[in-house]
Amino acid sequence: MKRPCLRSSLILCLLFFVARFESAHAQSLDLASSKVIDLSHAFNAETIYWPTSPSGFELRVLHKGPTKAGFFYYANAFCSPEHGGTHLDAPMHFAEGRWTNSDIPAERFVGPAVVIDVTAKAEANPDYLLTVEDISAFEAAHGRIPDKAIVLLRTGWSSRWPDKKAYLGDDAPGDASHLHFPSFGPEAAAWLAKERHPNFIGVDTASVDNGPSQEFMVHRIIGAANIGGLENLTNLDQLPSTGAIVIALPMKIEKGSGGPARIIALVPR
Repeated sequence: MKRPCLRSSLILCLLFFVARFESAHAQSLDLASSKVIDLSHAFNAETIYWPTSPSGFELRVLHKGPTKAGFFYYANAFCSPEHGGTHLDAPMHFAEGRWTNSDIPAERFVGPAVVIDVTAKAEANPDYLLTVEDISAFEAAHGRIPDKAIVLLRTGWSSRWPDKKAYLGDDAPGDASHLHFPSFGPEAAAWLAKERHPNFIGVDTASVDNGPSQEFMVHRIIGAANIGGLENLTNLDQLPSTGAIVIALPMKIEKGSGGPARIIALVPR
C-alpha cells in the first residue's frame, strides 16, 4: 500500500542528512544537477552468499491479486542471511564489543566517496590486495582522502555477477577454502583506519578480505576501529575517483552483525 506521508518523511530525512553532510564537509551538492547511481545488486534467487551460508534469498508470495473487496493487493515474505548480496558488515561482525548494525550512528551512512581503481592489477592477479602504495599513488593523483570518507575499491569483479564460480573463484557448496577474488590488503586497511578514519570501506567483490584469506584480518582491523564494510557493490565504474556522495542504508536490524543494503551514489552531471 502507498504511504505518501511516510515517503515524504523519508525524502525529508534524506535531504536533512545531505544538508548536514554538506555543512560539515563544505562540499556543495545541487540535487537538481546530480544523477543517482545505484551501487546495489537486486536480491533474488541468484543472489550470491558466502559459500558456508546455510541458505540464500527466499521470497514467498503472501498475496497477489484481487481481494474480496475487489481491489488489487500484493505482499510477500522474505528470508535472508545477513551477509549476502549488497550488504553491510557491522564492526561487531569480527570485533567483539564494537558496534552492531543498529548501533552505527546514522550520519556515518552518508559520506564523500573516493574510488580507488585496481581493475588492471586485479585482472592480472585475481587475488590482488590493495596496498599502502596504491593509496599513496591515488592521493598523489587525486588529493588526500578526507576523514569520514567512504573508501570504495573498484576491481571490476561486479561484471561477473551472478556467475558464482566466476565471481567467487569456486562454487563448491559449503566450502570457502578455495576462493579467488581481489580486495583490500591488511596493511592498507590498517593504514586507512589509523591515518584517514573512514566511515566505511567497500568493494565490488564478496568480501573486504580477498578470496584466499582465512584469517580475515581486514574485517578484524576495521571492526576494531568501528569501521563498517560494504560488500558486493556494483556500478563503481560509473563513479568518479572523487566528488560523489554515497548514501549506504542497510536494513536496521537490532543487534545485527550486518544486513541487506540499498546503496546509492549522488554524482554531479
